[in-house]
Amino acid sequence: MEDLGFEAFNFSDDLLDGLYTMGYDKPTPIQNSVIPEILAKRDVLACAQTGTGKTAAYLLPTLQQISDSKTPHTAALILAPTRELAVQIDQAFQGFAYFTHANSIAVYGGNDGFSFDREKKALMEGTSVIIATPGRLLSHLKLGYVKMDQLETLILDEADKMLDMGFYEDIMTINKFLPEKKQILLFSATMPVKIRPLAKKLMNNPVEINIAISKPAAGVDQKAYIVYDDQKNNLIIELLSHRKISTALIFASTKIAVKTLEKELQRRNVPAAAIHSDLTQEMRETVLLNFKNKKTPVLIATDILSRGIDIENIGLVINYDVPGDAEDYVHRVGRTARAETTGEAITFVSPKDQSRFVQIEEFIESQIPKITLPDSLGKGPVWNPIEHKKSNFSGKKRNFSKNKRPNSSPKK
Repeated sequence: MEDLGFEAFNFSDDLLDGLYTMGYDKPTPIQNSVIPEILAKRDVLACAQTGTGKTAAYLLPTLQQISDSKTPHTAALILAPTRELAVQIDQAFQGFAYFTHANSIAVYGGNDGFSFDREKKALMEGTSVIIATPGRLLSHLKLGYVKMDQLETLILDEADKMLDMGFYEDIMTINKFLPEKKQILLFSATMPVKIRPLAKKLMNNPVEINIAISKPAAGVDQKAYIVYDDQKNNLIIELLSHRKISTALIFASTKIAVKTLEKELQRRNVPAAAIHSDLTQEMRETVLLNFKNKKTPVLIATDILSRGIDIENIGLVINYDVPGDAEDYVHRVGRTARAETTGEAITFVSPKDQSRFVQIEEFIESQIPKITLPDSLGKGPVWNPIEHKKSNFSGKKRNFSKNKRPNSSPKK
């Protein structure tokens, strides 16, 4: 179905009106591949990197199936790993469904008792689609008032991250509350080995679809700086001051690093905000809204919290450190150059991370250019990943101590 418009899927006029109102004009490759299979009621195991349109790939046929139904009932359950992603999916659903009779509710943890009661009321009244994080949904299911006996479709979005976060048992428990006969759609940005056992237990002869797996989009200009840890903050200031960008997203691997970097950038008068698990849900949503509206142009996040960040025109992604695995790297840099635009992704590589960065290059089958540090920052470490490989991958616990420049004194 290459190069055909959405009309080729025989969507209802109401659904097409919602699509066009949201600015969609033609399907992406993942949508062209997945939508016909979903409409044919097949189970689908789909792997597509972020920014390829996979959310719409499952929402649109789900909405069409709801539109075809004559009686109101909860037709679909969508599970997501984070509150942010659940909210993002719900917002997309509301846009697509605007001219239809379908409705949805987002069910996610981390709120007060009032929010739980509001969710309970909506679930008891009934809704076309439930979009939920696993833990929060289980809390409602165990109380016995959620009716899903007519459920037709179970959708797992970002399944790889749900498994990373330890949701396997929750998913299997939730499945026991659902009808045995149903369509299952499993979507993932990456396809690690551990996805297979989950798919085998839940799915019935799924159609497997892989779109541009594990490689950054062509529009991403990837670069790396070889740095000592105590050069990173000055390098961020240098990069931000010499680029005309509306928004920049900075990734750090730990919550502590995210919070520390936020304070340091604010101290240097950079309009930056951080999103992390210590914030209330309301605070997180405010931070994301300010970033989306460019009121706060610099956002700092961890990998897991970034899963709900679906914002267009992010011109610069900075990896404050090398991510734990190559697939997380692909997901991070995929936050820029979305929907056929261009963007820049810069990674800071400290001595201890050099061999891990080589593994990423091998994974994406591309050598990323190493850029010389600005003179104002002084000399950086030598790029010599073989020298550092033995200490980092000898089977011992990784050393997380700071990599300082030679002869530098510890900071107080």
